[in-house]
Amino acid sequence: MTKMRTIKNILITGSNGQLGNEMQILAKEHTQYNYFFTDINELDIADEKAIINFVTINSIDAIVNCAAYTAVDKAEDNEQLCHKLNALAPGYLAKAAQTRDAAMIQISTDYVFDGTNHTPYKEEQNPCPNSVYGYTKLEGEKAVIENCKNSVIIRTAWLYSTFGNNFVKTMIRLGQEKEQMGVVFDQIGTPTYANDLARAIFAIINKGVTPGIYHFSDEGVCSWFDFTLAIHRIYGITTCKVRPLHTKDYPAKATRPNYSVLDKTKIKSTFNIEIPHWEDSLKRCITLLKKNI
Repeated sequence: MTKMRTIKNILITGSNGQLGNEMQILAKEHTQYNYFFTDINELDIADEKAIINFVTINSIDAIVNCAAYTAVDKAEDNEQLCHKLNALAPGYLAKAAQTRDAAMIQISTDYVFDGTNHTPYKEEQNPCPNSVYGYTKLEGEKAVIENCKNSVIIRTAWLYSTFGNNFVKTMIRLGQEKEQMGVVFDQIGTPTYANDLARAIFAIINKGVTPGIYHFSDEGVCSWFDFTLAIHRIYGITTCKVRPLHTKDYPAKATRPNYSVLDKTKIKSTFNIEIPHWEDSLKRCITLLKKNI
């Protein structure tokens, strides 16, 4: 087996998204690497030839794919585009990485599971997606593993940050606008601050890639209802009454996992990562959001 080259030049796709922006911030703490931050304007990840040329010309040693089609409900009506970005494109990136014996880190999702478990999902459990988004992300995982021997898959869940559109920012806005609102209480998972995920990615790069599938979210468990109450409490919103809703009372095009808590034992032990509790990370995020008002 050819030994993976020492990591010097890192390509980070989807750099304008939540995770990509957090990677840009943390890159300032990891100046031992050269970075190539790209989004659609700099590199079309659905263009296989463009990817190979970019990786070759810039001597890329590691690829972190933060790009994806993440509009879960819209994906049900846009399967072709979703498949192109979530399944085909990661395969192209993986093939390009393999040409240089480079590493690749692919970000995946809890949606590869159907959510019928009652205990945290381990990496070796059989995936069983029940949405277009989940299915295409699983296909992306397979394409990366098949085409790049030095690949890491990180499944995460309920991602939020100070960047872009996400649940935390939406609940803050609605909480300020509405006197009351309903939020689903029978979908259980774990919020993940994108900054924490970015730190985990750097921990993997710094320690050295150990190929495989890993789960990462913040610690703890809650429902979307519980999450919303915490967001409002920490932000200081007191004028909006939040009531619990059943999933059946909040119809959506795509089926959500009812239980998608991820077991993080493997990533913690392999890369010596300490993961904060979701509420502590939420406080950090909201503090930054208030500073940027």
